[in-house]
Amino acid sequence: MIAIIRIRGRIEVDRDIRVTLDMLKLPTKFSMRIMDTNDSTRGMINTVCSYVAWGEVSQEIENMFKNKASAGKTICLKPPKGGLKAIKKPYPRGDLGYRGDKINDLIKRML
Repeated sequence: MIAIIRIRGRIEVDRDIRVTLDMLKLPTKFSMRIMDTNDSTRGMINTVCSYVAWGEVSQEIENMFKNKASAGKTICLKPPKGGLKAIKKPYPRGDLGYRGDKINDLIKRML
């Protein structure tokens, strides 16, 4: 299971990216979905990689959101405590892109 968190907003977003974010059901900043990993999900993530952070979710986080995530609902989070490094640079210099298991730390900061 992977978590996908939208980090950036919609202003001046390319149409393809906007449509893909809608398909991922990430309507606003700091919204999150926990999804199964498959080829179509990876393709959509590659399209929106400059707007989201993603990584593998630990069992602890998965259990926290079990009811919402199993229903496929979007989970609204708060801005992270301590702020973000940079919303235009990839991880580890910024906050976008693949974070691996470090996504769990970001989610905990956003609860």
